Amino acid sequence: MTEIDSGVFRQVLGAYPTGVTLVASPFGDATDTARAMVIGSFGSVSLDPPLVQFMPAKSSATWAEMAESGKYCVNVLADDQVDVCNKFFVKDVDPFSQVEWEMTENGSPRIAGCLAWIDCDVVEAVDAGDHWIVIGKVVAMGHNGPTGEGGGCVGNPLLFFKGGYGNFQEL
Repeated sequence: MTEIDSGVFRQVLGAYPTGVTLVASPFGDATDTARAMVIGSFGSVSLDPPLVQFMPAKSSATWAEMAESGKYCVNVLADDQVDVCNKFFVKDVDPFSQVEWEMTENGSPRIAGCLAWIDCDVVEAVDAGDHWIVIGKVVAMGHNGPTGEGGGCVGNPLLFFKGGYGNFQEL
């Protein structure tokens, strides 16, 4: 079997655009503290029951703290939220003090201005190499547009492609 070069692996997979989400959980006993991580590896798993997944690195100290809560909210970032996304990479400042957010009824952080949000209870964390596949049961969800027939999110998602952020241009 041929050994795969990790640099080439990143370049090849970088040719596939991914949506940018902010996965957030409550932290500790206080209702005003939270932890979050920027995640591109988010997706649906099952319609019945409604399950979704994301994949944090096993080395992530943030995920280790978030996992204790047993719940999380996936915030689908809009293409005008690059600045919100970048705040979660600064380690010496609490990003939640820099962005507008609220707790969902399930007790997870929902970021203002997102295209959509998916609130989940953790069902399982599956061992997958140097990452976990965290499967969550959807307990609530919503988006920023009208509901019902023909409704949907208003705006476009923030995308990550070839090592940078961008947006979707409608054809």
